[in-house]
Amino acid sequence: MLLADARAGQSAVLVLRGEPGIGKTALLGYAAERARGFRVVRAAGVESEMELPFAGLHQLCGPMLGGLGRLPLPQRDALGTAFGLSSGAQPDRFLVGLAVLSLLSDTAEERPLLCLIDDAQWLDRSSAQVLAFVARRLQAESVVLLFAERELDGLAGLPDLPLRGLPDDSARELLASAISGPLDDRVRDRILAEARGNPLGLIELPHELSPATLAGGFGLPGALPLPGRIEASFLRRVQQLPAATQRLLLVAAAEPTGEPALLWRAAGTLGIPAEAVGPAEADGLLDLGAQVAFRHPLLRSAIYLAAAPEERRSAHLTLAVATDAETDPDRRAWHRARATLAPDEDVASELERSAGRAQARGGLAAAAAFLERAAALTPDRGRRARRALDAARAKQLAGAPHEALTLLATAAAGPLNGFDRAMLRRLHGQIALDLRRAGDAVPLLLDAARQLEPLDPALARETYLEALRAASIAGRLGHGARAAAEAARLAPPADGAPRAIDLLLEGLAVRFTAGYAASAPVLKRALGAVRDQGERPGQDVRWPWSARRVAPDLFDDDAWHALATRNVQIARDAGALAVLPLALNNLANVRTFEGIWKPRQRCSTRPTRSRMRPAPRPSCSENCRSPDFVATRSKYRC
Repeated sequence: MLLADARAGQSAVLVLRGEPGIGKTALLGYAAERARGFRVVRAAGVESEMELPFAGLHQLCGPMLGGLGRLPLPQRDALGTAFGLSSGAQPDRFLVGLAVLSLLSDTAEERPLLCLIDDAQWLDRSSAQVLAFVARRLQAESVVLLFAERELDGLAGLPDLPLRGLPDDSARELLASAISGPLDDRVRDRILAEARGNPLGLIELPHELSPATLAGGFGLPGALPLPGRIEASFLRRVQQLPAATQRLLLVAAAEPTGEPALLWRAAGTLGIPAEAVGPAEADGLLDLGAQVAFRHPLLRSAIYLAAAPEERRSAHLTLAVATDAETDPDRRAWHRARATLAPDEDVASELERSAGRAQARGGLAAAAAFLERAAALTPDRGRRARRALDAARAKQLAGAPHEALTLLATAAAGPLNGFDRAMLRRLHGQIALDLRRAGDAVPLLLDAARQLEPLDPALARETYLEALRAASIAGRLGHGARAAAEAARLAPPADGAPRAIDLLLEGLAVRFTAGYAASAPVLKRALGAVRDQGERPGQDVRWPWSARRVAPDLFDDDAWHALATRNVQIARDAGALAVLPLALNNLANVRTFEGIWKPRQRCSTRPTRSRMRPAPRPSCSENCRSPDFVATRSKYRC
């Protein structure tokens, strides 16, 4: 039905959901076989690549990048930067999404396009967000997006088809087809009960048992979770293959891009002959065509996890050597890091450079992963502490506060200079605030601000502002903000003309010590300065929290709307998952006061498919005639 719709010029999206082995991958293959006249492109999420930004998207769009030059310049630049094809500022996620939408639409103009994305639960977050963005905006482009994922994850809200186990009759028929010899009734019933209609389980579980066990009913091995048992079954089949074939499979499992040329370069380095692939292909475990494809994702994980650590390191080292340092430096760095056991400054420095590129592309999670591994491989104690501190900052912004605290403990072992010790204290306070321990955050942030005063007065004032934020939140728990405000008022001024943040700090300090009326003139100036400065390159994703809180207190709904919208965009562009929920919550409050309770609707016409139609601001309505609504801060009072 989906393919027929696409042939008729109508796009379609479907998410197949179900447990491992339930048939999602088989259904994707069935769709590819039925897609006569379609162009078929594939991608698969890989657990080890979840921290590499846009890795899954690159798999999908790689075969279509020849059409990159036909995209509008802003979209072309955004996608090129995201894929590392060109250098530039951190790409706007909205533009990356539009670029992918345009790329798919342009490709589908020649013939219908079928996009198959397997293991979507393992897509890196950047790719998942962009693909979900595209899926919600496809209309008349003759494109079919077919996803497969294990559980409800980043594709919520898209049309889905939950896959259940086979009914008993079909399960018995499939089991009978997988076993050629006699089967004891008790064994059959046990297999059917444990497989619970899972097709792959019904096919693979009998491979665990000897013919005597199958025929005589001596019982099954101890129960394991189904994915584990399927992996064990796959692994026994792999272990029966020649040693060279097993080594080739391990190299293929360690490099999930599925590029045959890269696999053969690595195999040649290891002295693995080309004939080694034959037994794996003959057994149906590996398909070496345009891409290297395993029979099932669980087979890949079984091969990789069962290998000895030194064997995995050898595979990664070989892949690092075979990867082009000019065209794919980040993947090369990642393989080198996986291959390295002892501290190595050269590898650590390469990882640090990869972290910088990942952060520039909006991949905070990837940057954190690179920096964490870089810190572990750094020989010098001081440099290791600083890299651990940088990794902790990235982890915290990426929404992993507990992992950030572990890295902070590594950084605290030092040695650190005075500035880094103050930054460690500040980050500890920020994490405490993210973990809703505002009372703990206040003294940490105040202490950090005092330490920063002689070192960086401007940063000290920003930290005092954060302490005021924490104090205002903790105030609901019985902790006053006056002490933080008094400390902020005594802070040394920043050099030069007052910045917007300096005006905010001054106004809020007065607000908490002298009251609302005394602070209003300064806060109005500060709010105007914040709006006028716009978005700065490299802007702190937590900025401007205080301005967003000030705007509704000053009844400036336009400023509140603008700042809330800007903060959501900054957090999304940076991939700052620790900040995004708070920013979205604030924007939701704005929309509620504006009377916009439904999400914005997408455009319904093809010529403007690349833009979202802004929802109109409500005029005076029945809602704003109610006494309760008149009493609110909304600018739409009657």
